[in-house]
Amino acid sequence: MGLSEQFPEPRMNEAELAQEAKNIRRLQIMVGMIISVIYQDPSLTLEQASEMVSNARTAALAMFPEKELAWNILYRPRLYRAIEERFRPQ
Repeated sequence: MGLSEQFPEPRMNEAELAQEAKNIRRLQIMVGMIISVIYQDPSLTLEQASEMVSNARTAALAMFPEKELAWNILYRPRLYRAIEERFRPQ
């Protein structure tokens, strides 16, 4: 008995798949916009940038409950790299 037989994945209908695709696209756009703001807004403070990342995490987990690991692997490093590059001491 294979692992997939022991723990079958729930099937999603077309409407659920479409909503998930829509949420993924929204999340990608949101993260891209935050990265752009971090790099381009000269008046942005480190605290504001950190708050934006925290708010993005909250929004992502609201769209994708129980997917914190995916957030930590996919988006968190990109956002914090942008913060580090933007605010590192010269």
